[in-house]
Amino acid sequence: MQSNIEHRGSCLCGEVQLLTHLDSHHVAVCHCSLCRKWGGGPLFAVESQNEVDFRGAEHIAIFSSSEWAERGFCKQCGTHLFYRLKEGGHYAIPVGLLEDNGQWQLEEQIFIEQKPAFYSFSQATRDLTGEEVFAQHTGN
Repeated sequence: MQSNIEHRGSCLCGEVQLLTHLDSHHVAVCHCSLCRKWGGGPLFAVESQNEVDFRGAEHIAIFSSSEWAERGFCKQCGTHLFYRLKEGGHYAIPVGLLEDNGQWQLEEQIFIEQKPAFYSFSQATRDLTGEEVFAQHTGN
């Protein structure tokens, strides 16, 4: 389901607003230990290869969470804004930030081998290990 529809969102306090165009309404869940530590649970995100425009960028703090990726959050309210690769323009945006919440579909779970046993989802999804995710992004 191709959408390439404009999506808008904002942080809790409204100081940071974002605009992006997405190619689908697919939601991916990341179970890696860093995402779970960052948000207290798995990260539910939409993925964008397109540019993300931020209003209020002066309110965004960046944390380099690994050699290849960084995470952004609002300096005012602490809302998690994105996970992005340092090279290649890939963004994972928490789906809860976006205003249009009626059409999202859970399609994929990544770092499935790190998912704790105390929760599970009923949807049938594509499940990838961390090794498979890295292979996708490095072309190996």
